[in-house]
Amino acid sequence: MSSDLINRRALMSGAIGAATAVALPAFAQEGSTVFQEPISGSVRNNISSFRMLQWQDYFENTRGGAILVDITSRALHFWSEDQTTYRLYPSSVPLSEELTRRGRTEIVRKAVNPPWRPTPSMLERNPEWPKMVEGGAKDNPLGVRGMYLSWPAYLIHGTHDTRKIGRMSSNGCIGLYNEHVVELYDMAKVGTQVLLI
Repeated sequence: MSSDLINRRALMSGAIGAATAVALPAFAQEGSTVFQEPISGSVRNNISSFRMLQWQDYFENTRGGAILVDITSRALHFWSEDQTTYRLYPSSVPLSEELTRRGRTEIVRKAVNPPWRPTPSMLERNPEWPKMVEGGAKDNPLGVRGMYLSWPAYLIHGTHDTRKIGRMSSNGCIGLYNEHVVELYDMAKVGTQVLLI
């Protein structure tokens, strides 16, 4: 084989590799699985289960509004009391099954720029953590809004660390992008029913 042919093959391989690297999203380049589009005629399933749901499958009514948190699909659904508003938000969910709570609860308190106080069990696992972070601080894990549930130490809140959304990354709470939690905060009220599944 001539050196010209080898150089052309090397050039073509390099060009194809560079084009692939540009075309693939950053997460695919880091070793994640890349899912191809289906062959014509087949049905493509939603891999993440991130889908719109109907409130009737989970609640008897929407009195006070209704929030459904689907831990598996890492999504929060909101229906307004009059059912004219439906929102679907990506969320962070608890790191492990031990930290996960499921069932019915409700919003019992709301706060703008809530201060964060780790629970005793969090401090036991992470003794280097501060005892409190002031509300509004950039390193406050609760972001710009907090909606406290009737279960102690469980909240729906914002986060400044956007890498957490869509992941198992919390110590029990449900996290949203700050812009989403502001929108939800304005629609939900004390007494809004919440179901975590």
